[in-house]
Amino acid sequence: MEFRQMEYFLAVVENKGISGAAAALGVAQPTVSQALRGLERELGVRLFHRIGRGMVLSAAGRSLVGPSRQVLRDVAAAEGQLTAADGAVVGRLDIMAFPALTSGTIVDLIAEFCIRYPRARVRFSELEREDNLDSLIRDGHCEFAVAHLPLEAAKGFEIIELGEQDYRLVYPVGTELPEGPVRLAEMPDIPMVFVPRGAAMGDAIEDSIRKAGTRTELAVVTEQRESRLPMVIAGLGGSLVERAVAKSMPGQVVERACEPRFLRTYGLVFDPSILSPVGQAFVDLVHECLPG
Repeated sequence: MEFRQMEYFLAVVENKGISGAAAALGVAQPTVSQALRGLERELGVRLFHRIGRGMVLSAAGRSLVGPSRQVLRDVAAAEGQLTAADGAVVGRLDIMAFPALTSGTIVDLIAEFCIRYPRARVRFSELEREDNLDSLIRDGHCEFAVAHLPLEAAKGFEIIELGEQDYRLVYPVGTELPEGPVRLAEMPDIPMVFVPRGAAMGDAIEDSIRKAGTRTELAVVTEQRESRLPMVIAGLGGSLVERAVAKSMPGQVVERACEPRFLRTYGLVFDPSILSPVGQAFVDLVHECLPG
């Protein structure tokens, strides 16, 4: 197995296909295809299912993603030690973040990191679930994760709190609401779009609405959190979503604060025992930039 093969494999994963990978790498598409086929022959497994013109990771492919990213970080760190005689930070920083947390503080920190360490590369990708952070980090998929707190699976990990996230009521355009915060006991009689029970904040919201004496009909229960706002825009009902999500579609929903407020802290999660040099530089910057 060659380093170039793993690099091309990850490029296909991260760019969702051979054409995107070739463009990102600056090589011809046949070069990427040949590297993938060679890697599959050497490993004796299929890494992708070819479906029409699309490519979907196989089980073997998914298991190779984390170790491949770890290898790329290790190689980048080794190259940095050999070539950065001036003490410059060189390497690859892999951060995964829950979609609703991909703005604000973490973006400001990444921007400052890129300014301070221009020879380091940053990969900032989506964290689909928060209940498997330990395996994602320890298996090499990323060095850092940005997630809601508290975390049950955080044993042995270090957490730096980044801030609080506010939740807002959103309704389809045309919904008549008074100005200012809306009390839960005075929510309009409109069906709601919620995620299934089991998530800490989702359960707290539903329980508070029930205790306020408001009976809300459920329009849709969706496991896809990112689909809540599009469903509200489509007129299926209202919802309570993260402030960043509510503000992402100005003019397409009616948005209000709610009373009482729902706040949830979030933070940066990592395993200090396996940090790369570039990862340690990021931790140092975070401690420097954040108050306290």
